[in-house]
Parts: sequence; structure tokens; C-alpha cells
Amino acid sequence: MKRSRLFMIFSMMIFGTISVFVRYLSLSSSEIALYRSVIAAFPIGLFLFFRKRKERSGAKENAAKKKEILLLIGSGAALGINWILLFEAYRHTTVSTATLCYYTAPVIVTAVSLILFRERLTKLQLFCFLMSVLGFFFLMGFSDLQTDGAGIAFGLGAAGFYALVILLNKGISGVEGLERTFLQMITAAAVLLPYVIFFGGFHLHLLDFPSWMVLMTVGLLHTGLAYCLYFTAIAGLKGQQIALLSYVDPLTAVLISVFLLSETTTVWQMTGGILILVFSFLNEWSGQCPSRIAHLFRIGNHSRKTNRRD
Repeated sequence: MKRSRLFMIFSMMIFGTISVFVRYLSLSSSEIALYRSVIAAFPIGLFLFFRKRKERSGAKENAAKKKEILLLIGSGAALGINWILLFEAYRHTTVSTATLCYYTAPVIVTAVSLILFRERLTKLQLFCFLMSVLGFFFLMGFSDLQTDGAGIAFGLGAAGFYALVILLNKGISGVEGLERTFLQMITAAAVLLPYVIFFGGFHLHLLDFPSWMVLMTVGLLHTGLAYCLYFTAIAGLKGQQIALLSYVDPLTAVLISVFLLSETTTVWQMTGGILILVFSFLNEWSGQCPSRIAHLFRIGNHSRKTNRRD
């Protein structure tokens, strides 16, 4: 369990530092996203190979995987577009603002689930949802839209596509987590490749040696290794621990924005960001809260009854 927590923390810290590296690269966001997916596919593929996962699925399981291939393709495409929009957000606004906009994804998932899947919310979940929305309005209302408007729009677009990744993955159950990521990265590369060819072209030949090292770091460290650590960690953690530790990512990004990049953030923007992060986390965590609270009440009632008998 201790190793799983460390792996989770390390993976989230790695994810949280990607903005610094992306800003250094003089490539388009679509090119970076393409190279990221291609470079990362190799170590993840090697990881799966050395783990000696043998494909011996039955006919029914193979049929199920075939039905889910369209969801995987859609998820991979959404993942690639999500990366493009997030990298653009980093270039048009501060890292903290882009990250906080990106972490409205859980709010979007909640809203879509209410409409499409007619999921019911507890009072606590509804309160968390409304407070997260309030935090977003704080962030928007106290930002300079002439300066940060494009970055906020890109950040929200990235959040929307990440929410789509989450929703599509809800329908995928026949593919294991790491294999799912490997397949999604391959499909992301397949979708991004024609986009780069027709709308931007390739500019790898313009990179100097330090830029090549940065690009390899984004692919191998921030994608390949980070995802391997992440999926190894979640196998040994509970849902609430995953939800809690995943917020190391935005906290790392915000700290880098303030202390390393010296980006300025107003008190109201930080207030909005705190509301988004805290209540998004509570919304994810609250699914098991009612049952735990009820369990505590049952223990308390049982103790009272026992004392009365004595």
C-alpha cells in the first residue's frame, strides 16, 4: 500500500510539471500531442510485454472487446484533442488558470450524467456541484478576459474532451487499464497524424538538441513512465485514496505557476480555484460518505443498545 501511494504521488507530480516542458518547445500543440502519444506507446508496450500478459481470451470476451473498439477509438481521439487544447491553454494564460479550468472536468461529467444517464445526486453531491460551479464563476469573473480569455476557453475545451474520455471509458470493461491506455495512445496518434499532415506539417528537423531532450522527456517521463506508475498505483489503492492523491497534480501545477514561473494570480482567482479543487474532490469522495456515516450511526446505536442491556 505504501509503494502504491508513492507511485501515485510521483505520477501526479510528474503530470503537474508538464506545462514547463511544453512551453519550452517551439512546436505546435498538435505536433507535441502526436509525438507524446507515439513516444509513450513504446515504453508502455514494453511494460506490458515484460509483464508477460498473455492474450488467451475466450470467444465471448473477444466479442466484447470488438464491441468496445469503437469506444476506445473515440476515447483515444478525445484524448489527443484534449492534449492539444490543454497545451494551447498553457500558452494563452497562466499555468494555474489553465489547470484550474481543466479541473472543471468532474463538474462537466456530473452535469452530463444528470442529463444523459439520469443519475441522482445526494444533497452533499449537489452542494459540491454548485460550489464547484461557483468557483468557476469566481475564476472567470475576476480574470482579464482580453488577456486570459483564449486560455480559459482552451482550458475549458480540454476539460470537455477529458470529460468525454471519462464518459466513454465508463462503457469499456473488457480491456484492462494499462492496455486501454496503450490502445488509446495508438488511436490518438492515428487521429492526430492526418491532422498534423494537413494543417501544420512536421518540424522536428528544426529542433536543437535541448529541445529534443525536452520532447523525449514529455513522451517518456510525462506520458510513458507517469502512466505506468499511475496504473500500477491504482491497482493497490482504494477509490477515495485515488481521488485524494490525484489532486497532487493541480496543486503541483499551481505551485510551479506561482513559485517557478512567477505568474501572478489574484486572491479571487485563487478562491475560485480552491472552490473548484476542494468541492470537485468532495464530489468524487462523497459517493461512499453516506454509507460510512450510516455505518457509524449503526455502530453508535448498537453501542447504546448494548449499554442499555447492561
